Amino acid sequence: MARPTARVLTLLELLQSGGIRTVAELADRLEVDERTVRRYVSHLLDLDVPVESVRGRYGGYRLAPGYRMPPLMLNDDEALAVLLGLVSGRRGGPLTAMGTASETAAAKIRRVLPERLARRLDAVFGSLALTAAPDQPAAPESGVLLPIADAIRHHRPISIRYTAGDGRRSARTLHPYGLVVHSGRWYVTGSQPEIGEDRTFRLDRIAEVRTLAGSFEPPVGLDPAQRVLSGFATASYRHEVTLRIQGTAEQIRTRLPASVAIVAQQPGAGGADGSAEPWLRVELRVQRLDWLPPVLASLDLPFAIERPDELRGLVVALADRLATSARRPPPDP
Repeated sequence: MARPTARVLTLLELLQSGGIRTVAELADRLEVDERTVRRYVSHLLDLDVPVESVRGRYGGYRLAPGYRMPPLMLNDDEALAVLLGLVSGRRGGPLTAMGTASETAAAKIRRVLPERLARRLDAVFGSLALTAAPDQPAAPESGVLLPIADAIRHHRPISIRYTAGDGRRSARTLHPYGLVVHSGRWYVTGSQPEIGEDRTFRLDRIAEVRTLAGSFEPPVGLDPAQRVLSGFATASYRHEVTLRIQGTAEQIRTRLPASVAIVAQQPGAGGADGSAEPWLRVELRVQRLDWLPPVLASLDLPFAIERPDELRGLVVALADRLATSARRPPPDP
């Protein structure tokens, strides 16, 4: 049950949305009787909020024209949603073209938030990395995100209740290093001290977060975003693919991003034909191979397959189909 103060603030928000609100409508929205609505209006008048009473068939309550809003009042979820939208927009969304407007708007909102909430949101943005312009990322629950961000800032271990992709539930202890938004999903990356390995967890699969006693020291020169991308590229899949591609890493990344492949330059691996372009080693782990031949063809770069042999057959089959199509005369009208 909401407290009377919360209902009075909700009443103010309803009136600030504009227009005339009937007593019956306000009573329904606040889940109180009409007498209580009138009492809440009296509370607003006592606070010098100019609520006007409008008589007649379509009468009710409204705010006096020109009334300025009081200091911004947002709960944790609302403040997080607003500021995340502004930050995401600056990283490549529609707000990019607005220059510094989104940045100054975020700063103004930050200044008028209660200090407790402002500090917690500062912890989120201080530990957040975006791998690219976000694809409409769904904001995680503040009850999960905020304590994780606070633990990252203060180097505190946490305990989480996690549900894996196969439905298995478990309790994990984590030394969180950073928050990463990738392809519309939120992740926390860190190490599990009991097994001594780095792990990455999706925030939407975390049901509960509890901060533990003690502290830890994160690795020097840590890049949480790169850790998450490397984890995707080295995940356990059915096929391990190793290629040599002659070209630059930038050219290869246009078709095989960091979340899919690891690109490394071998010492002394210059062009075998005397060209300046080196032969780079490219490693992938994939569940299926059939999508790779068209991708390699679209790169339009010399390449060699180290493994698996099955991929060679798929590339040859694609080449045969393309050659057959190129030689085929057009059908009669």
